[in-house]
Amino acid sequence: MLQVEKLHQYYSGSHILRGLSFEARVGEVTCLLGRNGVGKTTLLKCLMGLLPAKEGSVSWEGRVITHFKPHLRVQAGIAYVPQGREIFPRLSVEENLLMGLSRFSAGQAREVPAFIYELFPVLLEMKQRRGGDLSGGQQQQLAIGRALASQPRLLILDEPTEGIQPSVIKEIGQVIGRLAERGDMAILLVEQFYDFAAELADQYLVMSRGEIVQRGRGADMEADGVRALVAI
Repeated sequence: MLQVEKLHQYYSGSHILRGLSFEARVGEVTCLLGRNGVGKTTLLKCLMGLLPAKEGSVSWEGRVITHFKPHLRVQAGIAYVPQGREIFPRLSVEENLLMGLSRFSAGQAREVPAFIYELFPVLLEMKQRRGGDLSGGQQQQLAIGRALASQPRLLILDEPTEGIQPSVIKEIGQVIGRLAERGDMAILLVEQFYDFAAELADQYLVMSRGEIVQRGRGADMEADGVRALVAI
């Protein structure tokens, strides 16, 4: 379980995160929704150690990791797919995926896990193509595949549908659903696309002005009026 307790963060004097507390459980998809500028990406960067938390704590599987460097959080089984994908454009698809194995020791397997190609067949077809030659949707699939190569117990996704064509959005949704069904991973999904989130969420959180203002079960999102809260 990921446990976040009273997390605070500031940026240029502005109070960005205001005492956030929530949990994300293994075997569930936790969807974090909110409009632009409410602090969602800042929160994820704090969870990954890319920004230090000013106050509060982050715990993962019973260990306090608040002061862990990013690579130690990866070694602890946390993987992050950032907004904008951030693949290596000059490396091949296969080389990008192999970068996801960096948390394993030299003596362990150095091959792309077969299940990644099963989840994303297009990556197998294009494994010798440069990452920069792929479409936006294919690059998003590559970014998720690279994260999964580390065999995480917690997968963090920052707006995976942004700028992606509908057919690939559907494929990504199916992959997230399959990963959730395995029951061995916690998935924290940050998303603005309400329908995509509502279809996948076991638990939802709504963020506004650096705070969690509403939470509940995914099945209750429509009844709870979440769509109106996140509409642009």
